[in-house]
Amino acid sequence: MRRLIDICMKSFRTTADCARAVVLSCAIVLLVLAQDGQGAFAFGFDDVAHGAEQLAAASYKKPGDTLPKELATLTYDQYRDIRYRPDNVWGREARLPFEIGFFHRGLHYDQPVKISEITEQGVTEIKFDPGLFDYGANKVEPAKMGGLGFAGFRVHFAINGKVKDEVLSFLGASYFRALGKEQGYGLSARALAIDTGLPSGEEFPRFVEFWIERPAAAAKELVIYGLMDSRRVAGAYRFTLKPSAETVIEVKARLYLREAVGKLGVAPLTSMFFFGENQKSPADDYRPEVHDSDGLSLRAANGEWIWRPLANPKHLLVTSFATANPLGFGLMQRDREFEHYEDLEARYENRPSAWVEPKGSWGPGRVELVQIPSPDESNDNIVAYWVPDTPPQPKQPWDVEYRLLWQKYADARPPLAWVDQTRRGHGYEKSPDNSIGLIVDFVGPVFKKLPADARLEGIVSGDANVEILRRHTYRNDVTGGWRMALTVRRVDNGKPAELRAYLRNGNETVSETWSYILPTD
Repeated sequence: MRRLIDICMKSFRTTADCARAVVLSCAIVLLVLAQDGQGAFAFGFDDVAHGAEQLAAASYKKPGDTLPKELATLTYDQYRDIRYRPDNVWGREARLPFEIGFFHRGLHYDQPVKISEITEQGVTEIKFDPGLFDYGANKVEPAKMGGLGFAGFRVHFAINGKVKDEVLSFLGASYFRALGKEQGYGLSARALAIDTGLPSGEEFPRFVEFWIERPAAAAKELVIYGLMDSRRVAGAYRFTLKPSAETVIEVKARLYLREAVGKLGVAPLTSMFFFGENQKSPADDYRPEVHDSDGLSLRAANGEWIWRPLANPKHLLVTSFATANPLGFGLMQRDREFEHYEDLEARYENRPSAWVEPKGSWGPGRVELVQIPSPDESNDNIVAYWVPDTPPQPKQPWDVEYRLLWQKYADARPPLAWVDQTRRGHGYEKSPDNSIGLIVDFVGPVFKKLPADARLEGIVSGDANVEILRRHTYRNDVTGGWRMALTVRRVDNGKPAELRAYLRNGNETVSETWSYILPTD
């Protein structure tokens, strides 16, 4: 026992600004050892949750500024020039199915995160060493980087052949991204969103410590634990990574609030929409579309599917869908045609969709969509998350679980028909006028079963700020689907307007609901 305690204490040495995390980590290990009468080491979610509870019971300590100046002033390209040496990849020497590389601190990633390995023998910290990195052309003295700590890590697994490709990364605050087969990084997920879109400003929780379970030789899953902290919330997370054509991450979280928050965003997704089919480029651009996601998809508890095309508004736009116990929601990249993007570097057609499937009963709440004005494509200006009507109470544990699917070939969508594209232009009701023309194309297997003389009806409605001038629904002989053409006018151009539409065959609804926001001009 004494030897194991000594090992524990040695494994948790770190920089001074991580002292509180060190104390918690050692307490967790000692607690597990005391409870295990057989002497075998065990570590799990409850241990991390105990650490989160202890964090929330104490006053929040703002992390210090310990990043050397030469790292804090790096440009984006200079930071990218710091590379983890391939021969130092964790798990490669042991020929493990999962391999892990680490991110260097620098640029925006100024805070260290402690990373440890879990084995049958115990928990061992993976120590930072400047020799693990190639600093490229940067004028950085590696000898001065001792004890700096990592900024995050990335996971590699063979999903596109024998080569182990990057399938998951944790870097910055509580952000993480994952990939499935033949996908390229696009949108991100986060552990938690706090007060997003509120005038008070957003609070960004961050992971202060990770534990990675050493996988077996034939493992196809990787378990990662994370301890999260911020001024008002601490939390424990377990991520079970299952890489595949559609990579799945099983998420289990337990939150402890130090004090009440204005808005708690669960399972947040963050993406980018600059311009697309329903919004022209603000300047000359050879590319027809630029976006990581083109719509928010929602499957309500009653089975209704809702699609809201994204926009790059001129003013902050926050909208939501009230629904108890949603069956799923996500930010999706439905358009998979290269010709619609023409970007050989970004390859937007390969960016993944991210679909959230709640586990258990989430209760009443709303899926909220935040759309932020962006002058270019470098900003993630789209956020979507779930907000519970009854937020957690301070000091009380609050559990939530969900599956997060990173999709490309089998995006979540309704079984009959869905929106393929939304196009916007001038309505030309008269000249000159302020009417708006909208084209909505629906595609799906239901149309193949319709007789040649089928007459579908487009059901359209709008809020008090929109006037529907004309509507027409007809077959699209090119796609095999159906098209809805609308001409509308905003009553007050200084306010947004909302439209809803779907296709009906007699008394049967045959498509998802198109839910569109006309932002202010």
